[in-house]
Amino acid sequence: MRNREDAYFAIRKRIDAAAAQRAARTGTDHRVRLVAVSKRQSVDAIRALADLGQQDFGESYLQEAQEKQAALADLALSWHFIGPIQSNKTRAIAAHFDWVHSVDRLKLVQRLGEQRDPALGPLNVLIQVNVDDEAGKSGVAPVDLPAIAAACAEQPTLRLQGLMCIPRPGNIAAFRQLAELNASLSEQLPELLAEPLPELSMGMSGDFEAAIAAGATMVRVGTALFGSRE
Repeated sequence: MRNREDAYFAIRKRIDAAAAQRAARTGTDHRVRLVAVSKRQSVDAIRALADLGQQDFGESYLQEAQEKQAALADLALSWHFIGPIQSNKTRAIAAHFDWVHSVDRLKLVQRLGEQRDPALGPLNVLIQVNVDDEAGKSGVAPVDLPAIAAACAEQPTLRLQGLMCIPRPGNIAAFRQLAELNASLSEQLPELLAEPLPELSMGMSGDFEAAIAAGATMVRVGTALFGSRE
């Protein structure tokens, strides 16, 4: 569909422009990865984006994701689990995904680490942080971040890559807060982390440019790419 193609390249252009502005301001040039949030989207819609060059897709519902992965097995895609994780789903997540953005409990670290087949290579892990300190919201509290980061770093089948957040709408200060938490983490865990973690997954359709300005290296975009979910 022509409209979807136009939307994809328009988003890519905005991402590249925001990254270039950040590089000009800070002197650092980090590639920004677009994760297309494809939950509740059709296999045909995902394939159409893949044909345009998109490789990273984010899913939140395990069974739906596995059906799509099977239907698209002929494509070299990178699959990201971005939703809340139930303990009884960790084995399948460890087996079928390349990235997990939503680790927020020590129990999940242990289960994913034990259940990841070493033959698949390390599972890329991001820790979700509850930057708004909202009751009932997924994510580890900032004060508990060092403990869970240390647990991830010590698992040989996991590769701790960075942090993720889903702040309340309009709270763009949360993006700077997540970047600051990442910067301080290596100072708190110098024996495990020689430098800040390389990835910050933050920003969605309505605020990804602000997130990139604050240091995002991954943005999760769904509606702006696919339109309303089916």
